[in-house]
Amino acid sequence: MRLARNPGTEYVDGDDRRGYTLIAPIDADGHLDEDAFRQMREACTVRRFAPDEDAQEGRLSRRGDNWYFDYAVGTDDDEAVYRLGEHRFGLGEYVSIADDDGRLLAYKVTEIQGL
Repeated sequence: MRLARNPGTEYVDGDDRRGYTLIAPIDADGHLDEDAFRQMREACTVRRFAPDEDAQEGRLSRRGDNWYFDYAVGTDDDEAVYRLGEHRFGLGEYVSIADDDGRLLAYKVTEIQGL
């Protein structure tokens, strides 16, 4: 996923150098596959990248109905992902992720690969 156009922010035109690589199972409709996630939780990872910071490696996690990115187990660094379980992961679809200031920014799904 790459940072998409976000009017009203410093990312008005988006930024292909900022984004996330998410490894997670999706079902035939392009949604996160909860059953497969439970079976392969350890393999579900995320990598956040940006040109002005070191890449952050973490895991896809779930608490109740809420999905989030967890970069260090047992710390308060969880990154909220807005309604991730409802998003469709298809080329050109958008996912909203809160930045460090709590602003929701749109990211565009730019690539999908099978496991």
